Amino acid sequence: MTAARTVDAAEVEKFSRISADWWDPTGPFRPLHRLNPVRLSYIRDQAAAHFARDSRSVSPFAGLSALDLGCGGGLVAEPLARMGAGVTAVDADAVAIGAARLHAVERDVAVDYEVGSSDELAEAGRRFDLVLALEIVEHVADRDEFLATLGALVAPGGLLILSTLNRTLKSLMLGVGMAEHVLRWVEPGTHDWRKFVKPSELARGLRGIGFGVGDLSGLVFDPLKGEFRLSDSDVGVNYFMTATRAA
Repeated sequence: MTAARTVDAAEVEKFSRISADWWDPTGPFRPLHRLNPVRLSYIRDQAAAHFARDSRSVSPFAGLSALDLGCGGGLVAEPLARMGAGVTAVDADAVAIGAARLHAVERDVAVDYEVGSSDELAEAGRRFDLVLALEIVEHVADRDEFLATLGALVAPGGLLILSTLNRTLKSLMLGVGMAEHVLRWVEPGTHDWRKFVKPSELARGLRGIGFGVGDLSGLVFDPLKGEFRLSDSDVGVNYFMTATRAA
C-alpha cells in the first residue's frame, strides 16, 4: 500500500496487533460487538429515510453502493451486505482485512474488501451512495484532510454517516479512564483523548466541504442492561452524525 496522507501508521499498528480477534465477541473487540446492534439500527433507519426505502424490508438497500471506511474485521460491512447493498469495505490494516475476508467466505457474504485509505479511493475517483466512517475520525493523521477525501467519496445526493468520541471531561473519564483502565474493555492506550472531536468541530468541517449536516445522536451505555442505546440529548461520550451531499 502506498503511503496515505490521512493514515496514522502508529494507530494502524496498534490495532493490527489484535486484528486476528475481530470476530471473537469475548475478545478485545467486545465493546464493538455490544455496540453493533444499535449502530446497525441507526445506519438502517437513517439510510432508509434518506433514500426513501422501507427499513422493514429484508433488503432495504438493494441497488445502493456503500463504503465502510475503516471497516476493521467487517462487523458492519457484512450486515450491510445482507441488507442488499453492494459493499466495498476498506481498511489500512492488512491483518484486519485478512480476517474480514476469511469470515465473509465462511459466512458466504459478498463484500469487496480492500487494503487502502480514503486518499487512495478519492484519487481513483471512487464514489458511493452511502459512506460510513465509524470510530475512525479520532484515529486519522489529519482530520481536515480526511474529511475532504471522505466527502469526495460520497456521490451526489448521497449520505455520509460518522461516529466518534466527543472531547469532554466525561469522555476522558468514561471513554478512556473507565473503558481502558478500569473495565479493560479495550487495551490501554487505544485512544488519545486529545484527538477526540467535538460535534461542533465535526459539523464545521463537514459544512466546510459543502455538506449539509443532519442528525446528531448520542450513544450511551446502560450499565443495568449492559447495552448501548441512542440518546437525543447526551452526546458527552460517543455520538453519530449524518451529512448529505447535494444532488
